[in-house]
Amino acid sequence: MIQWENERIIHASIEEVWELFRDYNIKRIMPKVEEHELIEKSETTVGAKHRQTYREGKRLETYTVETLDYEDSPERKYKEIAFVIGRAFEVTASFKLVKIDDNRTRFVYAGQNKGVNFIGKAMMKLANKKGNERVVEEFLDRVENEATRPNV
Repeated sequence: MIQWENERIIHASIEEVWELFRDYNIKRIMPKVEEHELIEKSETTVGAKHRQTYREGKRLETYTVETLDYEDSPERKYKEIAFVIGRAFEVTASFKLVKIDDNRTRFVYAGQNKGVNFIGKAMMKLANKKGNERVVEEFLDRVENEATRPNV
């Protein structure tokens, strides 16, 4: 199993950062997501489900993303999701935003990737920890860059 928790101070309001996690903006922070379609409940509800298609090179993988927890208050925003990809890996991820002041937000990205069958567990043992850390940092960078990008 691989686990992570990293945080970043973003020089943007909590609402500006949170807007990036809305369904219609998801491709801005997750460019490998080709499709993201709500299939059950609403995007702001625990239990919401989305059909998501992800591209890795030439391969497309489609899976269901379920919202496990959701909070949207003026001072704190939180979303936790889970999905199984390739019938081999169970991924949970959380995105927490905490308002520091009107122009700064603490963003905490945490999660885990766990093998769910023999192949997944074997691949987890071979996983490159540094590679995962790089992917997490790239995601934090992308969220920060999109949140602070001037509106064109």
